[in-house]
Amino acid sequence: MISWKSPESLWLSQIERELPRRAATSDMNFDVAIVGGGYSGLWTAYYLKTIDPSMKIALFEAKYIGFGASGRNGGWASTLFATSLSSLARRFSAEDAVGLYKELHNSLAEIEKVIRANDIEVDFHRGGTITVARNDLQLSRAKETVEEYRRFGFDSYDLLSQDEVQERISIPSAIGGIYTAECARIQPAKLVRGIAKIVEGLGVEIFEKSLVTEISKNHIKVNGNTIKANVVVEATEGYRSRIKGASRRTIPIYSLMIATRSLTSGEIEEVGLRDYETFADERNLIVYGQRSNDDRIVFGGRGAPYHFGSTIHPNFDTNASIFELLQETLYDLIPSLRGVEIEYRWGGALGVPRDFLSFVEYGEASYARLGGYVGDGVTTSNLAARTLADLISGRSTPLTALPIVNPKSRNWEVEPLRTIGVNLGIKGTIRKDWLEDQGRSSDFFTKITDSLMKN
Repeated sequence: MISWKSPESLWLSQIERELPRRAATSDMNFDVAIVGGGYSGLWTAYYLKTIDPSMKIALFEAKYIGFGASGRNGGWASTLFATSLSSLARRFSAEDAVGLYKELHNSLAEIEKVIRANDIEVDFHRGGTITVARNDLQLSRAKETVEEYRRFGFDSYDLLSQDEVQERISIPSAIGGIYTAECARIQPAKLVRGIAKIVEGLGVEIFEKSLVTEISKNHIKVNGNTIKANVVVEATEGYRSRIKGASRRTIPIYSLMIATRSLTSGEIEEVGLRDYETFADERNLIVYGQRSNDDRIVFGGRGAPYHFGSTIHPNFDTNASIFELLQETLYDLIPSLRGVEIEYRWGGALGVPRDFLSFVEYGEASYARLGGYVGDGVTTSNLAARTLADLISGRSTPLTALPIVNPKSRNWEVEPLRTIGVNLGIKGTIRKDWLEDQGRSSDFFTKITDSLMKN
């Protein structure tokens, strides 16, 4: 039977408790009202203030800053994007695809620049990421990925031999992999709290314990009060299903995480990750890990069920069977960790659009929305916020021409089709990984589930 030290994320447990900021208790007026106290909302406030310091901006958070995915994620500031270069090129153009990926790379550098300029300690270390292949089909997929990057002009992705993998991380079953320097390890809760302090220093008003129950053109309802604004920004990501009229734009998919106790120097020597590389493998059901600043192995992954009606509940943050699976998956990947205690277990919801394409939406109705990061939001949220700030400020820049701006994306299906399709898709992904371990790429069931999840 699993028990856990705390349902709170490791990251939030490592930072000092802040006194709650004031709640919204009266009607107010602002130039921009932002709903959501995570990376998206905070970065948007930051870049708007950078463009126009006189802008009167308020941010409203239902719980506390970093309560959602920004305080619970895997701590990868990466250039990963849920839509591949080839898929973007087919839907838009090769030029659009390359432009978007270049800006993702720029966003990683931008995050580092802001951190350094403001002297925020977020355990930032650019050790890159390694993705290992453990069977022939995974290795073929790794080769195709590197070839695709290079075909589009990105040469910072290298195919690794079995020996080269072992030099970086001790995964005995690995037969090859990919390495790129385009990823940094961070402590995500420190980052979100650090950005909040920066924007408050710039004059942004942050309200916590301020539940937004209604969003309309030029106003929102917060704790029963009316907040008027020239522009309203919805930045709720995994909690978007609670916003009336937006419940089918993205759905909440739960990602769960575990963290070991701090390892000894001898244990670290056995594991590897000497340059604090983040790591994953080429399976279809996403897993991800990092070596934290205090030498824990922090590991997460998907597989938790989708809940009918895009329901969000604190109970969904903990799922004993998924925690057991994550623990066994980690031990299977890195056998030297078997028997090492797992001290933290937690989870949270991320936002997934129907076409898996992140978005920045802004039109004449003075209503803006950004998100849909599919779990790759640490860096993508920075890009989306910079883009939205340019749009709200009326600036025409290379960012405002990116394919994530006002994409024509369809909503998720109505219930119960949504629940049936998404959960079958999850089961199909799990089965596909099992088949690949047997040397088979698919079967009738996985072909059916793949077709259900096509855009």
